[in-house]
Amino acid sequence: MAGVKDLTAQILQDAKDKAQDIIAEAEAKAREVEQDAYTKAALASEKAKAKAAKDADDYAARIRSQIGMMTRQRTLKAKQDIIEQVIAEAYEKLRNQDDASYFSMITALVKKNAHAEDGEILFGSRDLNRLPAGYETTINAALEGRGTLRIVTSPAPIEDGFVLRYGGIEENCTLKALFADKQEALSDKVHQVLFSKA
Repeated sequence: MAGVKDLTAQILQDAKDKAQDIIAEAEAKAREVEQDAYTKAALASEKAKAKAAKDADDYAARIRSQIGMMTRQRTLKAKQDIIEQVIAEAYEKLRNQDDASYFSMITALVKKNAHAEDGEILFGSRDLNRLPAGYETTINAALEGRGTLRIVTSPAPIEDGFVLRYGGIEENCTLKALFADKQEALSDKVHQVLFSKA
């Protein structure tokens, strides 16, 4: 699991660097737009009388407010895009680990999600074709006597992870389902790591 942490740390650092570049670019664009608005407001105030000067000030204030709002919206959108990208990259890194790391992670997920009863575990064709020898024994040993799981030899229609089946009830433990279940918490954590001020 240390490799996963290292991969995640690298992804987070890369995303943090990219986020800083995007935010700096958005701020520069906002300054440019703000400078343009100031220039237009200054020309209008020179040509106008007292009422026109007041109108120009009001206009500049509205423009600054709009620029501030646009900057905040762009920054928020950039942050959301980066968070989504980091989570997608983390998913792909986990999904495409070497077999030993991947199945070590799967074993930990089985242990966490298995019920204390006998059942079945289903894998997609990709994972069925690369299961380590004796993997059924490995996962049952990890359950420490809290039921047993039999590996179903026909592939399930899933890309990664597994499905637990107890009687007629199936529990989706694919990586996509686990990521979707934790989407908000993952987004909050990535936001905290990338955008919290130290």
